[in-house]
Amino acid sequence: MEQRRYGRGRLVGCVVAVLFWSLASAQIRYSIPEEVNEGTVVGNIAKDLGLDKSTLRDRKYRIVSSGADPLFHVNQNDGVLYVSRKIDREDVCAQSSTCLINLKTVLENPLEVHYVAVEVLDINDHSPSFPEEEKRLEISESVLPGARFQLKPSRDLDSGHFSVQQYKLSHNDHFRLEVRDKGEDGKIPILVLQKSLDREAAKSHSLVLTALDGGKPPKSGEMDILVNVLDVNDNTPIFSKDIYSVMLTENAPIGTTVVQVNATDSDNGQNGEVYYSFGNSVSNKLFKLFDINPLTGEITVKGLIDYEQKDKYEIEIQASDKGFAPLTTEKSVIIQIVDVNDNAPEIEVTSFSNSIPEDSRPGTTVALISVNDMDSGLNGKVICSIGENVPFTLSPSLQEKMYSLVTKSPLDRERQSHYDLTITAKDAGQPHLSSEKTINVIVSDVNDNSPEFSLSPYTFYVTEGNNPGAFVFSVKAFDRDENENARISYHILRDGSEDNKVTSFLNINSENGDIVALKSFDFETLKTFQFHVVASDSGTPSLSSNVTVNVFILDQNDNAPVILYPLSSNGSAEGVEEIPRNVNAGHLVTKVRAYDADIGYNGWLLFSLQEVTDHSLFALDRYTGQIRTLRSFTETDEAEHKLLVLVKDNGNVSLSATATVIVKVVEPKEAFAASDVKTSAKADEDDNVTFYLMITLGSVSVLFLISIIVLIAMQCSKSTDYTSKYLQETNYDGTLCHSIQYRSGDKRYMLVGPRMSIGSTIVPGSHANTLVLPDRRRTSEEVRLFL
Repeated sequence: MEQRRYGRGRLVGCVVAVLFWSLASAQIRYSIPEEVNEGTVVGNIAKDLGLDKSTLRDRKYRIVSSGADPLFHVNQNDGVLYVSRKIDREDVCAQSSTCLINLKTVLENPLEVHYVAVEVLDINDHSPSFPEEEKRLEISESVLPGARFQLKPSRDLDSGHFSVQQYKLSHNDHFRLEVRDKGEDGKIPILVLQKSLDREAAKSHSLVLTALDGGKPPKSGEMDILVNVLDVNDNTPIFSKDIYSVMLTENAPIGTTVVQVNATDSDNGQNGEVYYSFGNSVSNKLFKLFDINPLTGEITVKGLIDYEQKDKYEIEIQASDKGFAPLTTEKSVIIQIVDVNDNAPEIEVTSFSNSIPEDSRPGTTVALISVNDMDSGLNGKVICSIGENVPFTLSPSLQEKMYSLVTKSPLDRERQSHYDLTITAKDAGQPHLSSEKTINVIVSDVNDNSPEFSLSPYTFYVTEGNNPGAFVFSVKAFDRDENENARISYHILRDGSEDNKVTSFLNINSENGDIVALKSFDFETLKTFQFHVVASDSGTPSLSSNVTVNVFILDQNDNAPVILYPLSSNGSAEGVEEIPRNVNAGHLVTKVRAYDADIGYNGWLLFSLQEVTDHSLFALDRYTGQIRTLRSFTETDEAEHKLLVLVKDNGNVSLSATATVIVKVVEPKEAFAASDVKTSAKADEDDNVTFYLMITLGSVSVLFLISIIVLIAMQCSKSTDYTSKYLQETNYDGTLCHSIQYRSGDKRYMLVGPRMSIGSTIVPGSHANTLVLPDRRRTSEEVRLFL
């Protein structure tokens, strides 16, 4: 039973605690004025909360506060809330409109927390005060009515209704007071001028501004206002001209006077003294160009004046007096810059191709050129030109001051591969200024030139007996183009004809034109031949040219003399001659006969006695080879004599042969018998030798003449067409070159050079060796020339 009662009591206690907690959650609010004495009762918290006063002490009823000096305390015996010390609302809540102090009270066993709010009510315990006791104002007498002068407001530490509520201004004729309410910032007094001031009537005005709060009775604060009336500088300086406009030549020397401005002020004293300056709108750049004398108003040049940078300046000039409140008048000075021809034209190459093919057509653009002159008018008008002796010209463009550098005539790199073009630009100013610019134009090569041989035709003389594979001669061609277009290769034209078979024994170096012979030439077999060499360049397409090469084989002394007589049966040059003993001096004993296959000096033979038994008996003719007796034989002379005959040619290195002649001296009867037998045999032998000798000498002579005539013909004419009926010569002057005429019977012969008479014909089958001339006396006759 007791436990049930205890449980029920505990439940009732909890319900009561909840009720009490509900009551605690409702906040109790008290109000007290500030500055009340210590111990003043604020309110009975226990009564107002319905707390049991007998349990307050046991439950340790108290105010929970974090401050060291609390403003309130509660009595645990009766639950009454007391003031602990004087409360200054301005310290606690400053300028807040409502000063509310929240307190938290606590009960233990069970724990209860109750909140109590105490509002501290403001009382009018502070008077309004101004930041300064006296305010000095300096107002010019020229200030117009309606001018407003804001004053510093008065401050009251009280709040709400007890703060500053109004201002009052002492009575005067010139000022009135306006108040502007700025809410939390309070009310701002504004002094308004309602009547113009006159310093001559009153130099100063003393005013009193009073601030009143809302207390009853109201408290107030005052501030003295001293208004000093300033003398008015009521006359502004006046310039002597409405507009200042001057002309200034560019590049004017520093210190040059531009213009002098003048302004006057009708005021007296410092208010009438005028000084000059540049206006506030003048840029720093103008300060570097111009200067002004503050006393005289003279504007001078300070920096370099350049028309091209700016052709007009407008300068604001200020004229100010020296009054306490200076008055200023501004006037514009317009400076017009006059251009002088101080800028040479500028040439700019905007687009340029420094290489142009030589086959470019006239009118091909090489470069685009722009010309500019920073001067104006005639000073800026530019005339552009280029040298006359160049294949280029300047063509004006549609755009002003633009030119095109174009070709005006065909180019030829081989004649000139590089041009230094000087472009001259000259303005029309006085004096003229000009500038030049050099453009380097390179003419690039085009394969437009065929190789050219240094000679045409070539004539070479090759000594017979050359070494096979050795260099014999060289041809040389040149090409006026360059690089690959001028790189020449050589080859021999081989057409496979019968006359051109000799070229198979020739080889040419394709790079330098050196020709080597693959075999040794023999004058006695081949005396002359002709072939063609072709020179081709490496351009695209390739160009080529050919040249005729005439080769003459020169004879060498490579054949020794051959003894024809005496000739023994075994082939040795040895013979026996018998002569009577009674022959007289000068008797022809015999004749040594010999020949040489060479020609000229190499084939000219000389005879001499190398060995002889008796020098007084025989003599040998050195040219004919005849052996004759020098005297008659005597009884004492030997019957047999041996003569060794030396036959040698006239070459640089002589070749020779020897013949042995044995002369037997016999009695006259034996000689006559032997002579009858030998005469017939010797006659036959002599006839045969003579015949062969004539054939040999004739062949050699014909070959020699053919060589000479072919040489002359090739020197005088580059080509001879032997198949045409008439010999053509473009430069024929009607005469024969190197002609020799002679007559034999009814035939007239002529040895001619390269030129022939019009009407001459080549007889078919004559191999171009017989020239037939029309006989003007007898048309039926033929005149032939056998070469």
